Amino acid sequence: MNAQRLSARTLVRKMFSRQSALPRSIFQRRLASEHSAPPLEGAADNAFNRERAQYDKPHTSYFSAIANHRLSVTIPCLIIASINAYNLWTEHWEHWEHLPPLEERTQYSYMNIRTKKYPWGDGDKTLFWNDKVNYIKKD
Repeated sequence: MNAQRLSARTLVRKMFSRQSALPRSIFQRRLASEHSAPPLEGAADNAFNRERAQYDKPHTSYFSAIANHRLSVTIPCLIIASINAYNLWTEHWEHWEHLPPLEERTQYSYMNIRTKKYPWGDGDKTLFWNDKVNYIKKD
């Protein structure tokens, strides 16, 4: 029993090893196929399979239409969304210009609470500090 199990393991290892051409040929054949079914012969040539073969061709055109639809709809939607994001971005900064300067804004007690210094810089600015937006009033 042990010898049979060992020989089965070695067979599987050899079959899927890099030197074996069998797994590569299986995938290469599959990827190179054009989805055309072989002609029906013998027992496979029956009414059910012939009817089924008639419906295979429209599906391929349906899926190619979906791929075309995906490109023709997705790209314009991305362009429209990008234009919208740009407009919102410019509106945001136009609104920011109407606010008072950073030095004149109210500093509330819950803003910029520091219990200990940060290990970078002067220890007072966060890792994502932006001097155009963030400000700390020194008392």
